[in-house]
Amino acid sequence: MTTLSVHAASKRDGPVQALRGAELTVAAGTLTAVLSPSGCGKATLLRCIVGFERLDAGEIHVGDVRVAAPGLHVAPHRRRVAVVAQDGALFPHLDVAGNVGYGLDRAARRSGRIEEVLALVGLAGYGKRMPHQLSGGQQKRVAVARALAPRPPLILLDEPFTALDASLRADLRTDIRTALHADNATAVLVTHDQAEALSIADQVAVMHGGKVRQTGSPYDLYHAPADRWVAAFVGDANLLRATANGRTAHAPLGALPLAASHQGDVTVLVRPEQVRLHAASAPGVPATVRNHLFHGHDAVVDLQLQDDTRITARILDQPAAYAAGTSVRLTVHGTVHVLPESARS
Repeated sequence: MTTLSVHAASKRDGPVQALRGAELTVAAGTLTAVLSPSGCGKATLLRCIVGFERLDAGEIHVGDVRVAAPGLHVAPHRRRVAVVAQDGALFPHLDVAGNVGYGLDRAARRSGRIEEVLALVGLAGYGKRMPHQLSGGQQKRVAVARALAPRPPLILLDEPFTALDASLRADLRTDIRTALHADNATAVLVTHDQAEALSIADQVAVMHGGKVRQTGSPYDLYHAPADRWVAAFVGDANLLRATANGRTAHAPLGALPLAASHQGDVTVLVRPEQVRLHAASAPGVPATVRNHLFHGHDAVVDLQLQDDTRITARILDQPAAYAAGTSVRLTVHGTVHVLPESARS
């Protein structure tokens, strides 16, 4: 069953064409992340879905109800779409239970639903606390509980994990995903954070230039991007010209195994973690280290091949062994992806 359907959505914001025929389908009970850099249309898409903006063209359905179309604009409060804002937007004069139960009728408030959703977001027993007594992460949890409470057909999360430190953000997004799935909620997360989208979403829709460039599972999006732009935006990418002959492509990094058979000139995607570094005396393609960046959990090494091709590798071992000027040999682990012919440039 489909909870949200956006078809050919177009919207001009002053001189800017913010949406250009955007398409999005969200299945019931799933979490979809809409991922893009700033200024590519994701915020406008969210506002059109909730009803804060009118579409210029196209249609939006929430469940089996058409809420936006040429000549039709259902008011936001009639769409029953819950929004979790970036700042949480809690009522400071109400306690946690009052905030969560704000959208419930008297019978629902007495049914135990408030306590149920607070437990789902990890705040059992916090009903009497005031918002100012909560940490930033706890306030975000309350905002999600308030959105879940009336069981809306759709929840929109507008970059809800901003302004939190990295470790808290990682824990919170995992807990929120668990809560959404446990309540069988349907949600759309709007974000510019690739790690956030890939780690918690069931489906990711990548936007650029007001269009949805690709929609798919996080795994498929990362390993089989639809074009060069998606490949470079979703994670780091080595994009190499190559000549394919069946299941092998001949590229500056040597003979590379392909996931599917291709012929002729192609562009292949090699992710940095696929590039393995070896001693200069080992087999492989010769390269020289230009520099490296240490990130704690891993390091990124910038390399130059003998034909001046630049390659990026991600390694887990001691980066100090790869000082600038060090000669190494490179091999590629696993199969590589060929970008679609129409997407190469």
